[in-house]
Amino acid sequence: MTLPGLGSLTPVPALERPDLLAAPVVTALEGWSAADRVGVVEIDPALADTAACAEAYDLPLDSGANCVLVGGRRGGDERVAACVVRADTRADVNNVVRRLLDVRKASFLAMDQAVTESSMEYGGITPLGLPPQWRVLVDEAATGIDVAVIGSGVRHSKILLPGSLLAELPGSEVVPGLAR
Repeated sequence: MTLPGLGSLTPVPALERPDLLAAPVVTALEGWSAADRVGVVEIDPALADTAACAEAYDLPLDSGANCVLVGGRRGGDERVAACVVRADTRADVNNVVRRLLDVRKASFLAMDQAVTESSMEYGGITPLGLPPQWRVLVDEAATGIDVAVIGSGVRHSKILLPGSLLAELPGSEVVPGLAR
């Protein structure tokens, strides 16, 4: 299968380069039937942030899909969700995400908690390979990206995949209006 490239990024099959992926991402890909449609590219880790990556690798900003971790408490239980939104939008944490988590207040996870509990590097967190008890909320608009550029679990690479595959991630929930 031919993997989609974008800008100056030419991916290789993700599972051929596990050194470019966080361990839980490798595990998730090994168990996912769509893994053959997922590519990975090595990048300069200093350019991992969306805007810098888009500029350096000649990518349209709307090709990026960011994954942010949001949590809240209800009755002493912490509820966490990964929110996947197009890079040119922001997750509606205070309204949509808060209601979906059924919590009084939702906020971004602290960096230390996000890194520790996801087993991924900050700035590279991806919806692939997250703890199974976490919800994966995908903004409907992100599924329409032709070639989505997302984190790989580490800052020195990016995953490229058809945006439609975001809707097929294990446990994903497509949410219209998740982002604004």
